[in-house]
Amino acid sequence: MDRLPLFLDLHKRRIAVVGGGSLAARRIEALARAGAEVWLFATAWSDEFEALRGQYHLGDLGEHNAFFGFPLVYFAFQDGEEPEQPSNLALIARARTAGALVNVADHPGMSDFITPSVLDRSPLVVAISTGGDAPLLGRMLKARLETLIPAGYGRLAALAGAGRAALGDKLANHQARLRFWERIFDGPIAEMVLAGDDAAAHALLDREIADCRPDGSAADDQPVGEVYLVGAGPGDPDLLTFRAFRLMQKADVVLYDRLVDPTIMDRVRRDAERIYVGKRRADHALPQEEIGDLMVKLALEGKRVLRLKGGDPFIFGRGGEEIEKLAEKRVPFQVCPGVTAAAGCSSYAGIPLTHRDYAQSCVFVTGHGRDGPIDLDWSTLLRPRQTVAVYMGLAHLDFLMKEFLRHGADSALPVAVVENGTRANQIVVTGNVGDIAAKAVAAGLRGPTIIIVGEVVALREKLNWYVPKS
Repeated sequence: MDRLPLFLDLHKRRIAVVGGGSLAARRIEALARAGAEVWLFATAWSDEFEALRGQYHLGDLGEHNAFFGFPLVYFAFQDGEEPEQPSNLALIARARTAGALVNVADHPGMSDFITPSVLDRSPLVVAISTGGDAPLLGRMLKARLETLIPAGYGRLAALAGAGRAALGDKLANHQARLRFWERIFDGPIAEMVLAGDDAAAHALLDREIADCRPDGSAADDQPVGEVYLVGAGPGDPDLLTFRAFRLMQKADVVLYDRLVDPTIMDRVRRDAERIYVGKRRADHALPQEEIGDLMVKLALEGKRVLRLKGGDPFIFGRGGEEIEKLAEKRVPFQVCPGVTAAAGCSSYAGIPLTHRDYAQSCVFVTGHGRDGPIDLDWSTLLRPRQTVAVYMGLAHLDFLMKEFLRHGADSALPVAVVENGTRANQIVVTGNVGDIAAKAVAAGLRGPTIIIVGEVVALREKLNWYVPKS
């Protein structure tokens, strides 16, 4: 290890930045966030510094003792100002003579310290350095960590900080405290914080500290489970949210249906139990009522249950029905939204649901009820300059298009049917209200599909960007 990583407390410390360009401005921003008293030394500076007013003081390079009292000095020379120029080398020497440690941007060999790429989840901070050899690689690694460390981990660290003193009074043994925090960070309290319920997490942490045993274990050994109702999106695993992926890695058992693509199931924790609950139209492997009962049963056994649903669970996904039973039985649960089919499939088909020139509103409806096609509010659907997205309508496509016509729609109104949207086997069939049903039959569409009705469909030829792999 060529350099020792340190985290410095810069609160109210005087730190100098030399330079008037973009890099100097970024240095000031970062130092001000860390609480430093920043002094800018420059003969001229760019317009970017207008937005930084109040975050720095102006210093005078003409003063003989300009750098005295500054433990760190950052040199951020502008393009064309090489650090090796005699005047700049003299400035760097003056800073070192004053007792400061020096950083020269993009010149690690001239620097006493380097500034790493920082992932800020304060008070949790992750720093990545390549020793100045490959700063771009450091930034790329930071970007990957951004996807793995949710923003809520900072609040989780703050929660632990708030409870440290009380736990130290309760548990003198270091191993007991480690056992306690391992249990907290991998349990319901951490999930409360990550879900945004900090108040409940603090209250439960106080109880856990008060009631824990001398070895750090819980006073009540009764397991406490939880249900994660997660939207898996329309199919492309890259559309999973960070939070969805994290919950997929925590689950002990997964309840999934046919709308969840196998590539998404590959991202579930490897050793999790998997239970297929079907949900094909008119052919449910497990009736809706029994799915709710099963989630309650598994959670009461202390298991972390992932209910993985295609699209978004609260948009024609019956997610509300499923968590009603959890609420009745007082089973802890949380809901993670997903990209709904209308948004995902339209985007991958090159069809914007709204457009200033074509559609100023968009309506989501379902084309399938308990006993077949449903009676829609046609006066609402047939408004001008509006897009209609129909979920679960393929089986009744011919009926729906005839109803559009019967209620006054133009037979030339554009329509698209997107099958397996966002997936490698996506198929898009376009037409109009008068002919789309026949075209869908000719194409052999089987579902799952989303039907998009409106003038925006005409933009597909121009805006189509996605090329399926099969």
